[in-house]
Amino acid sequence: MRRKIPSNTALMAFEAAARHGSFARAADELSLTEGAISRQIGRLEQFLGVALFQRVGNRVRLAPSGARYAVQVREILERLERDSLYLMGQPIDGASIDIAALPTFASRWLIPRLKRFKDLHPHITVHIAERMEPFVLAGSGFDAAIHFEHPAWTGMHCHRLLEEILVPVCSPALLATSAGLSLDALPLLHRRQNPDAWQDYAQAAGIGLANPAVGPRYDLHAMLIEAALAGLGVALVPRLYIEAELRQGRLVAPWPDGHTISKRFCLVLPEPVALSAAALQAFAQWLLEEARASRP
Repeated sequence: MRRKIPSNTALMAFEAAARHGSFARAADELSLTEGAISRQIGRLEQFLGVALFQRVGNRVRLAPSGARYAVQVREILERLERDSLYLMGQPIDGASIDIAALPTFASRWLIPRLKRFKDLHPHITVHIAERMEPFVLAGSGFDAAIHFEHPAWTGMHCHRLLEEILVPVCSPALLATSAGLSLDALPLLHRRQNPDAWQDYAQAAGIGLANPAVGPRYDLHAMLIEAALAGLGVALVPRLYIEAELRQGRLVAPWPDGHTISKRFCLVLPEPVALSAAALQAFAQWLLEEARASRP
């Protein structure tokens, strides 16, 4: 059955006129005459059976139904443009995959290793976008996700990657100005999404903290790490994110790891690796091998 969709020309003319509030300015933008814009919008109104503009003498203004429709049309045209540019940017003889990942995991662990994958598979382009919360993978536009194990992934195929073992770290300069290693005497830095982390850590490690909720809050572990490097306090962050800083002595971790409050990263696929497309299969196999090599 033929779809009841207006012509792209009519939609573009309408969107431009709605955005500018003027047929003349829409005509200038689209390199058309004002009469051509008027005719396209007239055809669109006839097609829809709805008046999109109110004509008052030589002036036009959006009707309420036109204002609502303009928002929807603008979103659709912008999405169509993005998707078209995305396809235009694909290599002719290659493949691409879209991965949703936790932002700090992507920037601190995954991306620094991607050159190895690129060397093995130069024809595969990996696109990465951040997603803080679990989501429905089907229909999302993503081929896979890298996230924490979560009930939201039920029905998906989850593969264990690494443990997020939290460890308190700070700048050595901060310790040099304090009287010993007492956490209770040092400023604590917090991750906004996990406000109970310090309390849970203190209980698990048997460390007394008088005010475990006091201190500045940051959205991302990456922000916490930068704050710790700047000497602002002690950050409770995954050890796998700060291995380089610990080796270089830019951060120190004289307190015990929080093994009992760790979480697990996993690769989430919509189907088994063996049934995935070749590019996703290659990425999944490489990622699982990298994770195995990174485990202590």
